Amino acid sequence: MAIITFIGAGSTVFTKNLVGDILCREALKDVTFRLMDIDLKRLIESEIIVGKLASTLGKGAKVETFTDQRQALDCADFVVVCFQIGGYEPCTLTDFELPKKYGLRQTIADTVGIGGIMRGIRTVPHLWSIADDMMHVCPNAILLQYVNPMAINTWAIGEKYPSVRQVGLCHSVQGTAEELARDLDIPISEIRYLCGGINHMAFYKTFERRQEDGSYQDLYPALRRGYKDGLFPKPSTWNPRCTNKVRYEMMLRLGYFVTESSEHFSEYVPYFIKSDRSDLIERFGIPLDEYPIRCLEQIERWEEEAKNYLDADQIIFKPTNEYASDIVNSVVTGEPSVIYGNFPNLGYIPQLPHKCAVEVSTLVDETGLHPTVLHDIPPQLIALMRTNINVQDLTVQALLNENPEHIYHAAMLDPHTAAELDLDQIWSLTRDLLIAHKDWLPEWAQI
Repeated sequence: MAIITFIGAGSTVFTKNLVGDILCREALKDVTFRLMDIDLKRLIESEIIVGKLASTLGKGAKVETFTDQRQALDCADFVVVCFQIGGYEPCTLTDFELPKKYGLRQTIADTVGIGGIMRGIRTVPHLWSIADDMMHVCPNAILLQYVNPMAINTWAIGEKYPSVRQVGLCHSVQGTAEELARDLDIPISEIRYLCGGINHMAFYKTFERRQEDGSYQDLYPALRRGYKDGLFPKPSTWNPRCTNKVRYEMMLRLGYFVTESSEHFSEYVPYFIKSDRSDLIERFGIPLDEYPIRCLEQIERWEEEAKNYLDADQIIFKPTNEYASDIVNSVVTGEPSVIYGNFPNLGYIPQLPHKCAVEVSTLVDETGLHPTVLHDIPPQLIALMRTNINVQDLTVQALLNENPEHIYHAAMLDPHTAAELDLDQIWSLTRDLLIAHKDWLPEWAQI
């Protein structure tokens, strides 16, 4: 039966959710889960919780733990990566606090922007080490990559290890579709869509509702009308600090709705977060410093949940909308599924640069993952994507060529950073961050 290795299994909440999704599939009841992490305490917690989850769901799965990466990967069929290099403290805090000294505010800081660039520089080398080990001990395995910055990571793996079967996975496409369905008060089962672009900046080219006669109704007029009338967006059901006003506003300006959350999207463009415009922050409900706040809440919540899970005889599980179980089930059983995945661009979106990471609809079957081609994306959307692709490209080039100057160039071209800081400030901030992150960076990037 299939062997599924989790690298970064100490991310216990995420590991629990993916394991639970997999065990809800009848055909996957006898899989082997290999949990690997360098944090022994959290690894033991994950082992206990995953074991209890398997017992609760009445499955015959095996659970094994490792602190050695290559041993955990040996003969694996699927490799799930879900780690964060440097963690919340010190690295995430550094990515927020140092820029604030220069007047540069962020919300999530894990995709592009100065925070996303730094995360990419410290993350990609570890992903390359996994890809290298896979080439030696499980060359046919599929890498399910859940680590941010997703686009930078996917692009960099594809450049250095093109034969590794990889897919970058995110929940923004299916998650946003569910949010829009809730705003429209339409069951998600009645909606179909076609989406594509880059991770966190993909757009719904079509968003439609199935009619009784078999035809489909375009839902964009209803979305535009609802926003103009003040009916949308409805209050968030999961985080009262977050709204969807940024994305609805961009839909009016661009004509299409973007996949990633408004708090994320506000820092991908130069229009919303400005140090001298508090009115914009208030008008669009932008939660500055959202990610550190969220991390602290998650840490506090997890401490309580972990105690409850460790003390409980059974663990109640509700399936998520993540794609991992769809992929594993389709490859193992041959039952086809359709997901949205991130891949190096080998002609899948001809309007975007070759080998950059793109997010497209993907067929999955027993032979693996088959990205589809998406043509004729409106030019204004392509142009906006390219502003982020520039940053991704220079970050990847810095990594491939071990050239620290390209880190500064990436920061120069970041839309939000360039809108707030002058060149001297960008240079100084980038240097400060490289010094602060020294212990987490590859040797060539250390100052």
